[in-house]
Amino acid sequence: MTAPGATRDLLELPKAHLHIHLEGAMRSGTLHELAERYAMQVPPTRGFGSFSAFSHMYVAACQVLRTEDDFRRLIREVAEDGARAGAVWIEPAIYLPHHRERLGGDEALLELSIAAAADASAATGVGVGIMVASDRTVDPSVAIEQAELAARFAGRGVVAFGLANDEAGHPPEPFAPAYAIARSAGLLSTPHAGELAGPESVRGALDALGADRIQHGVRSIEDPELIARLAAEGVCLDVCPSSNVLLSVVPDIASHMLPALLDAGVRCSLNADDPLLFGPGLLEEYELCREVFGFDDAVLAGLARTSIEASGAPTEIKARAAVDIDAWLAG
Repeated sequence: MTAPGATRDLLELPKAHLHIHLEGAMRSGTLHELAERYAMQVPPTRGFGSFSAFSHMYVAACQVLRTEDDFRRLIREVAEDGARAGAVWIEPAIYLPHHRERLGGDEALLELSIAAAADASAATGVGVGIMVASDRTVDPSVAIEQAELAARFAGRGVVAFGLANDEAGHPPEPFAPAYAIARSAGLLSTPHAGELAGPESVRGALDALGADRIQHGVRSIEDPELIARLAAEGVCLDVCPSSNVLLSVVPDIASHMLPALLDAGVRCSLNADDPLLFGPGLLEEYELCREVFGFDDAVLAGLARTSIEASGAPTEIKARAAVDIDAWLAG
């Protein structure tokens, strides 16, 4: 898996961004500008020493979004940044209740998000599909409400249903009814698991939630039987190396599990999670893997290919990206 040299421009490698939280992908300049406009103290974006502290910073960043135009701007800029990273498809996750106080009802905000995503896609050429997120730290009945809403917009801009927030003490199993609704509507099942909790969280996501992809999932490496199952079933792990370092899932980037996961035959995509808070964007994560792990261009193209294949992108985007990835490697 080690390469003698890197030759191809990773910007030109078509890729999908499958693990990115919309508000956490806000540009730092936009955060400062909006905070100043609304006479708010600029929320800090560094210095978290725990997931709890990180979560509070994330919620604070959400609060600078005060108008529909602010939200449209955020979605447009996230698509623009995707284009600058060589993405052809992105699936930003949105937890709609974060914005009820400032932007109104969940359904209206979802409709706004879908329309803004379509506009952003037309302007940038990057396909955008919405992942409606649920919160594992609140009552599962709320997740059912979110799943019912997401299901109504399946095929109309919503492509996946997620489950985020702190895994500790919040296993996947109680959210099975919500996921049954989402999956029945044809949405991808894309819960977080195997980040702050271990392999049992991933098993729960597979067994109870029918996960098509796992957001993170890296702690699966602790259980060889689970790794064999992931490889056999072709479940994709949406891996975020820099995020895992900054939230102390691993002590440093050199210790990251991604090379071992790939060696074991587990399908993985490469992602940035929350660039506002963690720093690197999608392209930088690819460059980091080339530099630190010595991944050659074939391995990096494999990560990109998996990201496309495991996405909720339309068939035409997937087909075009497959051809372009082959051309990138041939070049």
